[in-house]
Amino acid sequence: MRIGIYGGTFNPPHVGHVHAAEEAGRVLNLDKLLIIPDNLPPHKELPEGSPTNAQRLEMAKLAFGSIPCAEISDMELCREGKSYSVDTVRQVHEQYPDAELWLLMGSDMLKILHLWHEPETILRLAKVGTFSRGDAGEDAMFSEMIPLLRSNFKAEVVRIPIAPMKAASSEIRHALEKSGMTDLLPAPVLGYIQREHLYGTATDLKRLTPEQLRPIALSYLKHRRMRHVLGTEEEAVRLARRYGADETQARIAALLHDCTKKLNLSEQMALCARYDVALDDMERTTLKLLHAKTGAAVAQHVFGVQAAVSEAIKWHTTGKADMSLLEKVIYLADYIEPSRDFPGVDALRRKVYDNLDAGLAMGLEMTIEEMHELGEPVHPKTLEALQFLKG
Repeated sequence: MRIGIYGGTFNPPHVGHVHAAEEAGRVLNLDKLLIIPDNLPPHKELPEGSPTNAQRLEMAKLAFGSIPCAEISDMELCREGKSYSVDTVRQVHEQYPDAELWLLMGSDMLKILHLWHEPETILRLAKVGTFSRGDAGEDAMFSEMIPLLRSNFKAEVVRIPIAPMKAASSEIRHALEKSGMTDLLPAPVLGYIQREHLYGTATDLKRLTPEQLRPIALSYLKHRRMRHVLGTEEEAVRLARRYGADETQARIAALLHDCTKKLNLSEQMALCARYDVALDDMERTTLKLLHAKTGAAVAQHVFGVQAAVSEAIKWHTTGKADMSLLEKVIYLADYIEPSRDFPGVDALRRKVYDNLDAGLAMGLEMTIEEMHELGEPVHPKTLEALQFLKG
C-alpha cells in the first residue's frame, strides 16, 4: 500500500491545495492520501481570529472529499503541542507498518527539510513528494537539495509537477474579509465560511438568491450527496416549468431538502429541541424521517424561507394527503433526479412527466412496496397520501 501524508494549516483549504493533492495521488499512484490539518505548526503561527480546529477539519473534509483516495485525519489536532512531521510519520508508520509512506510538501519546505525536527527519522520512514510549480530558481534549488538529502539521509525525493496557481491563503483571507467572495475556494468551502461567518465574512443568510444559496447548501453535505442535491435542483426546475410551480421556491427547497441528512440521531434530536419540532413515535427513531423535519426547521429559522418552501422540505420523504404543487414537485424531484438508478425509475420518470398526480401515486406505491420488502413499517402519512390520490 502506498500512502501519502499531506499536512498543512489549510486556513482555508483552497483550489491549489486540492489540485496538488490530486496530482500527488496520480503521480505517486497512491492507495490512500491522508489529509492532516496542523494543530500548532512549528514554522508559523496561525493568524489571530483563525477558525477553530474543528472548523478547519470540516473545511478540509469539504475541500478534499472529491478525491477518491483522500481520508481526512484529525491526528495532529488531537495531539498536544507542536505538530512535528516526525511524530505524524511515526504514527502513520505504526498504524500501517508495511505501507510505503510519502510525505508531501511544497518546494519551500524541501529547501529546509534538513533543518526540521529529526529529519533522519522522517526520511528513514518516508519518501518525499515535493510539489514543483516551475517558479524561478526552483530548478537550481532542486539541483542542490535533492543530492544533499540523498547523500546525508539516503532520501528518495520525487518531484510532482503542478499547475501554477495564484492561491495564497493569506490573500484569500484578505479577499474574504473585504468582499466575502473568492473564486479560489471549492464551492462547499466558500459556503461553509459564509454560513459560519469566518474570516470576517458577514453573509446575510436570510436574503440569499438560489445562486448565493447553492455553495452554502453544499457545505451541509457529505461529498457523495452533493451530486444528488444538485440533481434534485435540476429536476425540480424542470418539473416546476412543466407544471407551473414557482421556480425560485423549487430551487431553494431542492437545495436545502437534505441539509441535515448527515447528522446522527442525537444531533437530529438536538435540532428538534432547539426549534421545537413535533415528532411522532416513528420519527423519533428513524433518521431517514427525521432529516425532513429538521431540514425544514433549519430552512425556516436559519435561512428564513417562505412557509411553502419549508413545508415542501418537511414532506419530501413521507408525503402527506392533499399535497401542494410545490410539495409534489420536491417529493418527485428527490425521487427521480438524474443520478437516481433503481428498477422502475425510467417508467416512473415517464409517468411523472405525463401526469404529476399519477406519477406521485406511482412513486408512493413504489415506496410502500420497498418498505414491505425490507420488512420496515410504512409511515402513516405515506399511506394517507396514496389514499387521498386514489379518492
